[in-house]
Amino acid sequence: MKATQYEGNKTFTVVEKEVEEPASKDVRIKVAYSGVCGTDVHIYHGMMDKRVDMPQTIGHEMSGTIDAVGAEVSGFAIGDKVVVRPLDDSKAKPSDKGFNHICEELNFIGIDSPGSMQQYWNVPAFTLHKLKENTDLKLAALIEPLSVATHDVRLSGLVAGETAVVLGGGPIGLLVAMVAKEVGAQVIISEVNPIRIAKAKELGFDAVSPLEVDLVDYVHGKTEGRKADVVFEVAGVQPALDVMTEVAGIRGRILMVAIHGEKKPIDLFKFFWKELKLIGARVYEREDYEKSIALITANELPFEAMITDVQPLSNIQQVFENIDKNPDGLKVLMDCQL
Repeated sequence: MKATQYEGNKTFTVVEKEVEEPASKDVRIKVAYSGVCGTDVHIYHGMMDKRVDMPQTIGHEMSGTIDAVGAEVSGFAIGDKVVVRPLDDSKAKPSDKGFNHICEELNFIGIDSPGSMQQYWNVPAFTLHKLKENTDLKLAALIEPLSVATHDVRLSGLVAGETAVVLGGGPIGLLVAMVAKEVGAQVIISEVNPIRIAKAKELGFDAVSPLEVDLVDYVHGKTEGRKADVVFEVAGVQPALDVMTEVAGIRGRILMVAIHGEKKPIDLFKFFWKELKLIGARVYEREDYEKSIALITANELPFEAMITDVQPLSNIQQVFENIDKNPDGLKVLMDCQL
């Protein structure tokens, strides 16, 4: 079978490997599509070399069909369409308080262990979610990033009639905006990239550039002075941290979606003055995956517009090089059978 390997130094190779039989509690998946995530791009740039055991097959946004079933696996059969929730929490401890999705010794499959950018992939059966037979496997490859968004919106407590401001209109920001709109919220997206602003408007969102308008004044005017009930910080840059406390209204909730690897200054006085809440959000839980599967199955949101390119697995090096050259795109899928 064909498999990709990250070798370090911005280098991927495509190798031939033997197809392995699944262990007794595992299944073997014939991978249909594997999406390229921002984390995968960080790996390509060498930012996670201390964590990734090279050479390593990466990838965790995927869809596929079961090709073989381990002797002790029940509830799944060959031919089932599935996605993987890539969190191996088998080393969870009582001190994790039952929040196994963020347990101290979490193995994030596709980063800490081999991932989905290969033709066949053996994974523990407990990571699987079954899909309906008529599910489009291209769209199903969006379920993992969509689950990040459903988790974020659920933790925010956003309800119909509230206003959500999404800082950052990249792939996760747009998915957060879609889920927020599905809840019934008024959604405003702040994004500096004109191509992504155009895409957000194409999808029916109120999207503006904070380089061209005063975002605080804009949100103030759109909400009769109430400002945002929820702010999703998805951009991961200092200007977003600066404005998030300004654009939030009284008792607003701020969801920290972006990953900040270094300590950053934020205006703590605003938390005191307006009784704001700052909520951390990391990955997802089972219920978030089930919500995302329901949304993908219904296919009433413009998910297809999120997929900007599909490339054969054998083009993996070119794909990552092109993402570096063209940061305007949204979601690139690898066709893992080509």
